[in-house]
Amino acid sequence: MLDRELARMYGVETKRLNERVKRNIKRFPEEFMFQLSKEEFYNWKSQIATSNSDKMGLRKLPYAFTDYGIAMLSSVLNSDRAIAINIQIIKTFIRMREMMLSYKDLKEKIEKMESKYDRQFRIVFQALKQMLEPKLVAPTRKIGF
Repeated sequence: MLDRELARMYGVETKRLNERVKRNIKRFPEEFMFQLSKEEFYNWKSQIATSNSDKMGLRKLPYAFTDYGIAMLSSVLNSDRAIAINIQIIKTFIRMREMMLSYKDLKEKIEKMESKYDRQFRIVFQALKQMLEPKLVAPTRKIGF
């Protein structure tokens, strides 16, 4: 998402959002945020012809934020909405961790059963293991063109 869209979402001015980011720049590595190049900015403007008036006032190239950057913004902004979003992110993270722990217990039980009944249920145990293995997805640099 672009800085101006996030500023609206978090209830702050784009200028203030970018100030907070610059003051906390160590919290925003490249996989969290990047500035659009001139070519990306031109493509963005030309892709959305109906919104040209919305973009004409931009003097600087906008910043784009990945999902990680959007979450980090909620921890550096002080608007009521940003604080509420940050609290929800933390609660969700804790719930996910609790779910992962329960999956760990389930995985251990399956491994015990596997050692007991290995020959008869090998295919079943392999399928269960694949389902329980977490699949990590790296963030990608996507801009909504």
